[in-house]
Amino acid sequence: MTSPTSRPVNRTSVQWSAVCGRYLVAQESTPARSLLIEELPFAIGPKCNGPVVCLGCCRPAPATDVEELCVLCGWPLCEECSENEDSPHLQLECREFQISGARFYRLPSGSSYCPQLDCILPLRVLLAKEANPKRWEVEVAPMEHHESERRLNEDVWHADLVNIAQYLRGPCKLASRFSEELIMQVVGVLEVNAFEARTARGYPLRCLYPYTGILAHSCVPNTARSIYPSEGFKIRLRAMVDLDDGQPLHHSYTYTLDGTAQRQTHLREGKFFTCNCERCLDPTELQTHFSSLKCGQCAEGFLAPKQPTEVDTSWNCCSCGASSSNVDVETTIKSIQSEVSGVQALEMGPHRLEEAERLLRKYKSLLHPLHFIATGLRQLLIEMYGRVQRYEMVQLSDDLLERKAELCRQVLSVLNKFEPGLSRSRAMNLYELHVPLVLLAKSGFIASKLNGGELRARLVDAIDLLKECVEILHYEDKCSQEGVLCEVAKQALRQLTLSVEGLGSELD
Repeated sequence: MTSPTSRPVNRTSVQWSAVCGRYLVAQESTPARSLLIEELPFAIGPKCNGPVVCLGCCRPAPATDVEELCVLCGWPLCEECSENEDSPHLQLECREFQISGARFYRLPSGSSYCPQLDCILPLRVLLAKEANPKRWEVEVAPMEHHESERRLNEDVWHADLVNIAQYLRGPCKLASRFSEELIMQVVGVLEVNAFEARTARGYPLRCLYPYTGILAHSCVPNTARSIYPSEGFKIRLRAMVDLDDGQPLHHSYTYTLDGTAQRQTHLREGKFFTCNCERCLDPTELQTHFSSLKCGQCAEGFLAPKQPTEVDTSWNCCSCGASSSNVDVETTIKSIQSEVSGVQALEMGPHRLEEAERLLRKYKSLLHPLHFIATGLRQLLIEMYGRVQRYEMVQLSDDLLERKAELCRQVLSVLNKFEPGLSRSRAMNLYELHVPLVLLAKSGFIASKLNGGELRARLVDAIDLLKECVEILHYEDKCSQEGVLCEVAKQALRQLTLSVEGLGSELD
């Protein structure tokens, strides 16, 4: 699962600063969507804190009493992967488990987390180190692993020490090859730098890309990554927007549609740094008011954090100057998020959709219209309108079609700020927006509300949305969810283009 030809394409260079450590910059002026880096992973493997999965394809173990285990070592392996000689398990740790006699123990009934599998990816990194020592020394060994910061969380550190380092050195009998210090370094490198990906069948896993992994962070990234399961999980990094020669390259290591406080918490606890990007330092988050609450003391103002990166910042109204404590704001947000989580946990169906709409109405007087909680609910609704019972696309009235279009535009207005240019999230919402626009145009024409020229203009608008969607998604692996949507969008684009051409002939 490693390759000495790790970077077939590289249009970047490495710089160093006291703040970022090593980071990447563009080697030259680079147009948007240009390829910057190609890199094969140093190692891939299952996520930490996960369930029992096949060590070949990462498919979750079936919920039955019959276990699928490797006939050679007795660790989890599905039947299909057992017959595949190229399975990463058979190529890597299987031999180590056979030699040591390390056994896999079945989980107790009702358990969902399998700590024994936490050692798999660190072991694969260590085996890759032995197989490719030069790449280890040049690329992996210098990666940040934040040992001193990780030690502060004693429970997690101790769990990793026992479940990974001591397990590999003890039952797996690898003490003569790998020191405890080295193993904990690898655990830290993975925690700080590994990227999450999905297999061709959609199962989650982690990949370590030593070069791409040193990208600096920003909550408004200027690069987009795509991982290709069909090409050995090769990663391709592209420019989201036009880049200047020497411009630092940024990726987001947190969810861009979270508020500043939520992103900062994730970065401090998971990546061990505080983000000071332009968005995080701006109380209004680039004029979106993505975290702002409506002021309770005046009609027009919004409460925004005075010092957004500080844990105990006060929240001040931008209109009347009224102030609120961070504790009060956190309490309000947690209460609303608890209700949202309850809706998200509902079974996909009309009740879930209606409850999401109810929450949007309920908190309209408390949250800024673009608040991250409201935006999250809108994204949820976009995915449900047209897909759930009683709200399937052919059943939607013109008012509900307008509603879906409005939801898409509101989410896109945020994404255009936080993920400009080459963004999968933008592409998927562009696709969602084109559908109600086409249906509204056709119903308007049938009802004689639109003439032929107006219908054609509306359909051309939808074509433009589809074109941009396809232009973004055609960089994705064809077997991925985004790649499949790209093919669907291409087909819709062809059909819509033919319709417009037919209309043009009629109008002429």
